[in-house]
This record gives sequence, structure tokens and C-alpha cells, in this order.
Amino acid sequence: MKKVFSFILLAILAITLTACGGDKNETSEKDGNKKLVVGASAVPHAEVLDAAKPILKEKGIDLEVQVFQDYILPNVTLRDKDLDANYFQTPGYLALQMEENKDFDFVSVGEIHKEPIGIYSKEYKSLKDLPNGAKIIMSDSLSDHGRILPIFEKEGLIKLKEGVGANARVEDIVDNPKELDFSTLIEAKLLASSFESGEGDAVVINTNYALEGGVDIGKYGIAFEGDDVVPANLVVVRSEDKDREEIKTLVEVLKSKEIQDFILEKYQGAVTVSE
Repeated sequence: MKKVFSFILLAILAITLTACGGDKNETSEKDGNKKLVVGASAVPHAEVLDAAKPILKEKGIDLEVQVFQDYILPNVTLRDKDLDANYFQTPGYLALQMEENKDFDFVSVGEIHKEPIGIYSKEYKSLKDLPNGAKIIMSDSLSDHGRILPIFEKEGLIKLKEGVGANARVEDIVDNPKELDFSTLIEAKLLASSFESGEGDAVVINTNYALEGGVDIGKYGIAFEGDDVVPANLVVVRSEDKDREEIKTLVEVLKSKEIQDFILEKYQGAVTVSE
């Protein structure tokens, strides 16, 4: 009798689960929209995507945004096909990630906005005010170093090996009169909290993490990348998906005047738009 009763319970459970799944599918079919799942950093990427949701819905696409707190998982999750696209990285970072991970078969399908990396200090008003031996805290992502070190070189604080350009590394510094200390490297997502804790004489923070961490960019920013050299933030997909119509529509909406105006108005110059 107990066996019969258990069998009946299992049958009821199976029917219930099937019915639930059926209701979900019917809703999807009734809606008629195609679903896109995009991974993004919280600020500004996820905010920009949220602004694009209503426009995409009108075009037959339901956008789901998955927010990531680091720069590693969005590419791993894209590789594993749990995302249709991600929106957080620059060309240099993408190239480095694909070089280090041979199973990342990705391609950029659109440049959306730019985020100048900034150098922040609570004590000093300019880079030239930094004392001898000043401790500079930077991201441990090597692709960022080629963006950061030229800022110091432009201000005359260091000299880099000729020709290194965007591939500059700390070991490429050939002249450092003030003996600035670039040895402290931490995860990019921790830079804002490091700055707020008063660590270092200056902290170099990626704009998205400065915004997310509530850093007063106007008050504490003492130097930034020049707009002519700031790399764009990309929408990235698996190579096999680059011609999908939903992906093309996503990029068109993100590059539309409505979304580009949203970026300019909301971030007041801390984030700029790509041409």
C-alpha cells in the first residue's frame, strides 16, 4: 500500500512540474518576444542596459541583465553559453583574455561608450604634488597598465621605454625621478574602497568602479586619460552569434540617440559616448 501511495505522489509531482513548465512556455509564446541575456558591470553598463529595455521590448526583445562584480566571470559565463552577450570590457582587455584563454572565441559587435580611467587623491591636488616615494595603488589587470602609466608620463613624472604605448607595463619605466611606488596592485573592484579607506597617496580607479563606489569624481580626481586615447567599452558575443538579428538590434538600440543622450546626461562627462 505504501508503495502504491508513493507512486501516486510521484505521479502527482511530475504532473505538477510539467504543468508549471507548460504555463511558463505558454506565456513566452503568447508574449512573442525573443529573450536576450546580457552580462554587465553594475555601473554604468547595467544602468545603460536597463534604459534600453523598453525600446528593445517594442522591437520584440525581452532583455535580461545579469550583473557581475568582477571582470572574469562575464567572459567565462559567455563561453559557457549562459549569456548571449556581455558588455563591460575594452579591446585591450578582450584581446588579453582571448590570448590567455584559447577557448574564448569572442568578437566585438559594437563600441558603446568610453570611461576615462582616473587618478584620485584625498591629499594632493595634482600629480605633480605627489611626494617622492608616493605609493600609487593600481588595478592588477595588466591591460589597464597600458592606459594608466601614460597618464603619469604625460605629466612628466615618469618616462616609459620607447614604443611600448598601450602595452606599457611597470617594468617598462626607464626613468622615475620621484621614485613613485607602483608595486601595490589589487583587484579593480576593490580600488574604490581602498581609496575611501585612505590607502596610498593616489589610487587609480576604473570609472565604472568609481561610480559604483560613490567616489566623488569631480572633487578627488586629479588626472584622467585624454579623450583621444580612451578605449571604448564593447558589446561582445561568441563569434558564432555575431550575425544574430537580436544582437544587431541590441547594438543599434545602445548606439541610438536616445541611449547615447541618456549616457551623457546621467554621467555628466564621467562617461562619454563612442563615435
